[in-house]
Amino acid sequence: MANSLNPILEDVTARINKRSAKTRSAYLDQVKRATDQGPHRQRLSCGNLAHGFAACGTDDKARLTGAEAVNVGIVTAYNDMLSAHQPFESYPAQIKTALSEIGAVGQVAGGVPAMCDGVTQGQPGMELSLFSRDAIAMAAAIALSHNMFDAAIMLGVCDKIVPGLMIASLRFGHLPIVFAPAGPMRSGLSNDKKAQVRQLYAQGKIGRDELLRAESASYHSPGTCTFYGTANSNQMLMEFMGLHIPGAAFPNPDTPLRLELTKAAARRAAATTALGDEFTPISSVIDARSIVNAIVGLHATGGSTNHTLHIPAIARAAGLVVDWADLSALSAVTPLLTRVYPNGKADVNHFHAAGGLALVMRELLDNGLLHEDVTTVMGKGLRSYTDEPGLDDDQLTWRSCPAQSGDNEILRSVAEPFSPTGGLQLLEGNLGRSVIKVSAVSPERRVIKAPAVVFNHQNELMEAFKAGELEKDFVAIVRYQGPKAIGMPELHKLTPPLSVLQDKGYKVALVTDGRMSGASGKVPAAIHLSPEAAVGGAIAKIRDGDMITLDADSGTLNVDAADFDTREANEVDYTGEHHGMGRELFSVFRNGVSSAEEGAMSFSLREANEKEEALV
Repeated sequence: MANSLNPILEDVTARINKRSAKTRSAYLDQVKRATDQGPHRQRLSCGNLAHGFAACGTDDKARLTGAEAVNVGIVTAYNDMLSAHQPFESYPAQIKTALSEIGAVGQVAGGVPAMCDGVTQGQPGMELSLFSRDAIAMAAAIALSHNMFDAAIMLGVCDKIVPGLMIASLRFGHLPIVFAPAGPMRSGLSNDKKAQVRQLYAQGKIGRDELLRAESASYHSPGTCTFYGTANSNQMLMEFMGLHIPGAAFPNPDTPLRLELTKAAARRAAATTALGDEFTPISSVIDARSIVNAIVGLHATGGSTNHTLHIPAIARAAGLVVDWADLSALSAVTPLLTRVYPNGKADVNHFHAAGGLALVMRELLDNGLLHEDVTTVMGKGLRSYTDEPGLDDDQLTWRSCPAQSGDNEILRSVAEPFSPTGGLQLLEGNLGRSVIKVSAVSPERRVIKAPAVVFNHQNELMEAFKAGELEKDFVAIVRYQGPKAIGMPELHKLTPPLSVLQDKGYKVALVTDGRMSGASGKVPAAIHLSPEAAVGGAIAKIRDGDMITLDADSGTLNVDAADFDTREANEVDYTGEHHGMGRELFSVFRNGVSSAEEGAMSFSLREANEKEEALV
């Protein structure tokens, strides 16, 4: 049985609601007006409708001609270059078959782009990565704008795809929407061995051929990468928000169970439309309570730091205003229950086998660390997500999750967590506001005081490392990497060299207005620093040798320099990175982007909701 709700969860939820009162009310008024219009397909003209079902078969045309058949739009991020999305090739057919069996229709409403940070890491294309989230939201909105659909199914997994699909879904808040994932690839080369090989390569002790063999043994088949980065954190969020069929996150692709979960998602989408008696629009699923649940899930599982950008953006799409203080407050009361790479040696398959998300959710619910009384796509509270899916004579069934973890080195109870806190900390000081994830940072390295070494590009740091210039205690300042400067690329390729230096005994840390990684690891890194250098943030005034103090224990980040307040910001010409590899097409995103704490969004949903309020 659940204990009473933790008072910090109550407080954070209440302050989100209070802060968001006007924008949430305006959002819900917009949803209500769309809902009151009834099923939208019947508002189309005959010409509109004829265009909408021209390519359908005879049976589907007959169903769509009437007002009673459900039509489910399918928005897919399928491509066969991304391992995580390759399984989606067969999903539309599976979904359509499942819908046809109950007299409903499915149509592929549209596709959205899906890029892989693993492919673009350290390359010019990475500067489009974060903005791809907003492009995905816009593409999904175009897909749903045809007004042909009574519900939708979203097919996406990876880093920016799920947040982008969520932003679009919430702007169509009158529709029931279910997310259907593809699952992780089976385990390959151990994450521990992979990290070792990367460090050896960074030190020049092995060649590219050996590195490529190791990487290929790690990323080897269809499915999500098995480490606990942003893609797998996305799947956790969808479970904690109640937008999956329970237990859908981590069964492997191309299995009978995965097929049945996908079919169940189709049936559930059809069952929850305004045409039936279980109407469950996504606007009723996502509120301040479900956002708080998502944040708690992020902390309890040691999830991706990228969600310090995505959760505020998703919240704003629902008329809710969330900031890093909310995330930090919840981290302080959420125990870390998992050790999954990069916070441990296990991968998500090992985690799933040890009890997985169902056990984590049961532990949190039983200890008052989640809102149980939320709406989900299942029409029940969150407790139903503590059951595990399985097959009984080829039929999908659910059973209670294990009574205890199958491996205490991977998954633990609230009574004996890996850490009493979630490991995500807000840092504040005379450099601004940033976040740090310390789940994998050893306690003795959580306070670093050392001179600054300033870089205006990540490649400058790599060159200094290769030249042997960083064999010392230092704090790397990597600036002009923010969203307005060059799109906030992920700086994951800095992890191996910084880890090498740390392993040699040097005090090392990173401070940046860019992103570090969904797989932030053992080097202390103050990331997403705001204000960023491109808008005159304090990071632009740092000089080599300035003393930097990063204190994750006290939540502070400061520079000590006598003349710091009177200095002019260093100016860097980074406009050369606005051209080539399609980057010139994204100027509108760079020009309009908000701060990292506001979600680094290139469109203002706060402004949209306030304008909506004025219309009411």
